[in-house]
Amino acid sequence: MKAKQKYRLKYVLRLIVLFVLLFLTAWFFIKGQYLAASLLLVLSVWQCYIFYHKALLPFKELDDFASAVRYRDFSRHFNTGSAPPELQALRQDFNTINQTFKLITREKEAQYQYLQKILELIETGILLYETGNHKVLWANESLKKITQMPYIPTLHLLERKNVALYNAIVSLEPGSSNVLLLDSEQLKIMLSATAFHTEGKNYKLVALQNINEALDENEARSWKKLLSVMTHEIMNSVAPIASLAETLKQQLQSDGNITSLKEDVKLGIETIQRRSEGLLQFAASYRTLNKITASHKKNILIGNLFENIIQLLLPKFEQKGIVTDIILKDPVLTLNADRHLVEQVIINLLLNAIDALKATRQPKIGLSAYRSNDNRSVVTVSDNGAGIEPDVLEKIFIPFFSTKTNGNGIGLSLCKQIMLLHKGNIYVKSAPGVGTVFYLQF
Repeated sequence: MKAKQKYRLKYVLRLIVLFVLLFLTAWFFIKGQYLAASLLLVLSVWQCYIFYHKALLPFKELDDFASAVRYRDFSRHFNTGSAPPELQALRQDFNTINQTFKLITREKEAQYQYLQKILELIETGILLYETGNHKVLWANESLKKITQMPYIPTLHLLERKNVALYNAIVSLEPGSSNVLLLDSEQLKIMLSATAFHTEGKNYKLVALQNINEALDENEARSWKKLLSVMTHEIMNSVAPIASLAETLKQQLQSDGNITSLKEDVKLGIETIQRRSEGLLQFAASYRTLNKITASHKKNILIGNLFENIIQLLLPKFEQKGIVTDIILKDPVLTLNADRHLVEQVIINLLLNAIDALKATRQPKIGLSAYRSNDNRSVVTVSDNGAGIEPDVLEKIFIPFFSTKTNGNGIGLSLCKQIMLLHKGNIYVKSAPGVGTVFYLQF
């Protein structure tokens, strides 16, 4: 600040001196003292030249600094030691600006390197390209592995390599996603895209994720749970049969009482028959689970659907003392579905709700329907029963899993298959001691 004040003070003094010289020149000229006036005029011109030269120095420095900024040359150092006093402060400010720019550049470079390393480490392919000319600005290693291309300067090169992938990338709308099967590698790729505009250009960022491993892992987990339940069910039937057969074999080989032996054999055969019938029923249930492969959809008035189902189950509700509550804000709300299959799902859920209300003092079942924010029809079946334990909740849709003594574990699995057949979903929220709500999303 002191240097700048001295700089301003010198300029003010120079202006005062110049004004005095011009005043004296004019005064001597008026008095007729032309020699003195001429000398003072020469001094005035000389002072004007010095003032003009000094005034231009900062502008020359600004031109040099602007050129350095234009070419991003922030490594230049402006020497303050050899500069005139009036330029020392200016050059010092230039050096400070350069240091700030260098610091910002280093931080941006560090952030860029950090982001680059992260994008290289993730398994999702990242592609950034300019939508106008399809020039690729960024492609990480995961993308190169998916496309099997070590270098992708433009999307047109990708088009020659894989037309299906190129079309999927170009046609993908920002904010949406799509799944593509690459036949050559048997890979399922999920594509997601976003777009942005900067510096007058449009860019599109596409993420490509190999979902084969995730699907395989989920499938393996589902098979593991399914095999565990099936093994448990089969062993429960086969083990007693094998044990009983061994016992009957030993009795037949012994010399016991014939009458008593007949009774034991009869009882054993009846037991084997019951267990065998159980296995047959188990196999029939499995066939039922795989039987539904098509639906006949049409628009259904949900209010009418609820009335028919409640009327069908009304004797059970009255017998159990269950209060039913139907909430339908829109009386003309409809859904596009197979009426018979949807009735089967809701009836199954209501029967499960009745079973869950056995120990509830004031049993209550609710049926409701509404239109969700994404314009889908949602049907809910709720009860204030015992609820479902968290460890059981994650298994209820697994085929053949059941907590009921006489249950076959098919009901909810069948419900889920029917909902998937309608391109919908079924999910549940439950709290032990509070109740359960099933959501059917069409």
